[in-house]
Amino acid sequence: MSGVEINDTFVRRTLADGRVEEVAWTELAEVRIITAADGPFAGDVFFVLIGATGKGCVVPYSAADTAFLAKLQSLPGFDEAKVGEAMVGSADRHFRVWQRPPHRAN
Repeated sequence: MSGVEINDTFVRRTLADGRVEEVAWTELAEVRIITAADGPFAGDVFFVLIGATGKGCVVPYSAADTAFLAKLQSLPGFDEAKVGEAMVGSADRHFRVWQRPPHRAN
């Protein structure tokens, strides 16, 4: 069974072939949006959540509920302007909308 599970701990996507993509919110290092030229009616917008280890999860816009979007918007420095730019585009593009600030040693 394929599908996306989003909760306060992690985001998990189970693909049709049984493979699982997952990233914990606490491990989130970067968020990108990928758009495809297939839109506007095909699945053409995807959120790519990348964890600190490089593993991540792809969330189709169709699976992004309001709680998920609110969680993304609460990330410090989340770039709403780039999200808007991504949503109106109709070309194959990548947008980095958030990146965890580098850890500063004291």
